[in-house]
Amino acid sequence: MAARAVACVTRAFASHAGVARMRIERRPKETPPMRPHHAFWPKRLPHRITPPATSLWQNLAISALRYPDKPATVFFGTVLTWAQMKRAAERLAARLQSLGVAKGDRVLLDMQNTPQLIVAHFAILRADAVVVPVNPMNRAEELKHYITDPDARVAITTADLAGEIAAASNALPPGQRLAHLIVSHYTDAFDADVQGDDAPPAPWRDWLLARHAPPTLDGGQVHAWKDALAWDGPLADSTVGPRDLSVLPYTSGTTGLPKGCMHTHGSIMHNAVASSLWGAGSAETVALVVVPMFHITGMVSVMHTAVYLGATMILMPRWDRELAGRMISRWQVTNWTNIPTMVIDLLASPNFASFDLSSLRIIGGGGAAMPAAVAQRLEDQYGLKYAEGYGLTETAAPSHQNPMDRPKQQCLGIPFMSTDARVVDPETLQEVPQGEQGEIVVCGPEVFQGYWKRPDATAAAFFELEGQRFFRTGDLGRVDEEGYFFITDRLKRMINASGFKVWPAEVEALMFRHPAIQEACVIGFKDAYRGESVKAVVVLRASHQGQVSEQDIIDWCREHMAAYKVPRVVQFVPSLPKSGTGKVMWRALQEAEAKASVD
Repeated sequence: MAARAVACVTRAFASHAGVARMRIERRPKETPPMRPHHAFWPKRLPHRITPPATSLWQNLAISALRYPDKPATVFFGTVLTWAQMKRAAERLAARLQSLGVAKGDRVLLDMQNTPQLIVAHFAILRADAVVVPVNPMNRAEELKHYITDPDARVAITTADLAGEIAAASNALPPGQRLAHLIVSHYTDAFDADVQGDDAPPAPWRDWLLARHAPPTLDGGQVHAWKDALAWDGPLADSTVGPRDLSVLPYTSGTTGLPKGCMHTHGSIMHNAVASSLWGAGSAETVALVVVPMFHITGMVSVMHTAVYLGATMILMPRWDRELAGRMISRWQVTNWTNIPTMVIDLLASPNFASFDLSSLRIIGGGGAAMPAAVAQRLEDQYGLKYAEGYGLTETAAPSHQNPMDRPKQQCLGIPFMSTDARVVDPETLQEVPQGEQGEIVVCGPEVFQGYWKRPDATAAAFFELEGQRFFRTGDLGRVDEEGYFFITDRLKRMINASGFKVWPAEVEALMFRHPAIQEACVIGFKDAYRGESVKAVVVLRASHQGQVSEQDIIDWCREHMAAYKVPRVVQFVPSLPKSGTGKVMWRALQEAEAKASVD
């Protein structure tokens, strides 16, 4: 009888397996074609990965479970453990829910690199809401769009920025204003009396220690950070998964206002996991976090990667070369993602010889090309290969990355894990032969879902190639014989200032608010330190000619837009070159500027 039972089970299993085999045969597994860069793929890594099918919150919950007493962040010497971070994020999530934040709601997050930013980011995710990260350099006029476009009703910020957000909200019609603003002070996260190598630079002390009175939020309420974290109300279960929206970072473009990029938990998860593998990360990783975490690179390649690993983050709210040198030495930093100008600045420090860089294992970045001479110095003196990468807000940071053991200088790298990238003719959208210039296009799990409320822009950004949905980056490039990608030019009109993308149309729209400006055209000019800087060619109204200076325009811009967007140079002209249809010929001005810089 037992034998018959075994036989029956065996037949049933074989029958079930046969069905499974038939199903597999009907759906043969697709094997992606080998490409030249696979010959240089890190041997320890697969070409594709299977990320966890969970929400991003689970990464924090798991790290807190595994490493409860391990430092998650260090902020001017004050340590926040993983267990403490999880508790703080859960308290804040519960408070957000008590304020009416529900699944899918967008919550504005406007902060410098602080422990509060990470706590708030994951609290929003734990509340099943969507993070809207905002550049803290934005001013009230710019912030209006980040409130109205995502329909945000709640914002979280620091006291030094709260006034700008309140001013933006108060200037909106009642139905579009914020209902709640949660405000933290920097000293909520560190000891104001800290001394020694962990102390903030002297010029920062007044800024960090200042106690700002809470602003007035018309029609809404302002809440103190400490009170929000003291909330002990109930926290509803989370129901989001990989396909739900997680973050809505904004990116500008050739025309109009910034557009929100819809990223799911799955698209961010993929690049967090892939970045951890690519950089040989572990719980023992110590990352210097100075690239801003509101930006997609700092958010995904640094913060989310570190949270996934349970690594330690040494936080810097702004760049300061002396503090960076001390932090690397003091905390034995192993990984440093940066903008090349930061490395150049650190190497130029008069105190550089006193810094200990021996702990560094991984160093790299993007946003601008690393000068070959600087990259060579890092390798010759410290054995560090600087690995550049490439990506956009739309691709959750890296779509390309140089292999850590075989990087090429001033190169975007090779297509990232699970990613297919091509170079196509911008007109025909057909792949061009190796070595020829074309538009870089990307297909992969890290690519965003589309632009928030902009189906027209979404449709224009994607096309189908060989049955796959590819995203058009707008960057022109080429592929060498080994499959490495290089950028050559841009289809989009964009200025790259120290890694910050400046979109001329957005700057022009802000400048037109100045009563003296009749017309303005924004272009880029070569800058030995920043790579590129912003120049505005301006036609003044007849009523204001002789009444305002170039410096007056620059000063006004500083008051109304983020610092990196402000024109470094303003040139008054009697008229702007225009086409037969009346469009400003910005390219003619850009080409004239480029020629002048060569001459």
